[in-house]
Amino acid sequence: MTKVNRGEILRSVEQPHIRKGLPEFQPGDTVRVTTKVVEGNRTRNQAFDGVVIAINGAGSRKSFTVRKISFGEGVERVFPFSSPRLDSVQVLERGKVRRAKLYYLRDLRGKAARIKSDRSRVMKDAEVAKVEKAAAIEAAREAEARALEAKAQAEAEAQAAAEAEAKAKAEAEAQAAAEAEAAQAEQAEQPAAEEGNATDAEAAEAAPGEAGTEGEAEGSDTDKA
Repeated sequence: MTKVNRGEILRSVEQPHIRKGLPEFQPGDTVRVTTKVVEGNRTRNQAFDGVVIAINGAGSRKSFTVRKISFGEGVERVFPFSSPRLDSVQVLERGKVRRAKLYYLRDLRGKAARIKSDRSRVMKDAEVAKVEKAAAIEAAREAEARALEAKAQAEAEAQAAAEAEAKAKAEAEAQAAAEAEAAQAEQAEQPAAEEGNATDAEAAEAAPGEAGTEGEAEGSDTDKA
């Protein structure tokens, strides 16, 4: 009997639904979560700023909890990573904490609820952003170079096509002119040939008469003799 790996089957089913492209963050970070809110036929974006106090679950069931203080009251929202309503997540500040669950913040107020900034992670983010910016600039330059190359190639192809068309047109005109000259020469030769044929015919008609006259003259001479 074949043993069924349920975990592998579950992962294969969940894999297409796992959200990708979100920035990396952890509990203690201050984030801005933008969600899509549907109101009748309209859809608008709503932002929620707060501190990530927990990340729970795994796979398509993974979620994170964000807490903020609004008008002196603590407000928490749970956002599934794979929710279609989740538009984007922006990390505003990196926090330095020692726990994976920050539920103790619920009992703190004021300065006690503040989280220290993690300078090392901030500097790391700055370096990553710098590298990404340089890569984006390089990619833009390469794209511009490819666009210019494609434009130059298109212009060269258009010029070659125009030259080929002009050459074909010139050859066609030259061929037409040659054919016209040949036809004109043929028309000029035809009357001369007809005139020559007429002269030959007249000469042929005159030849038998002259032969008869000579015969009569010879007969007269014979009779006289």
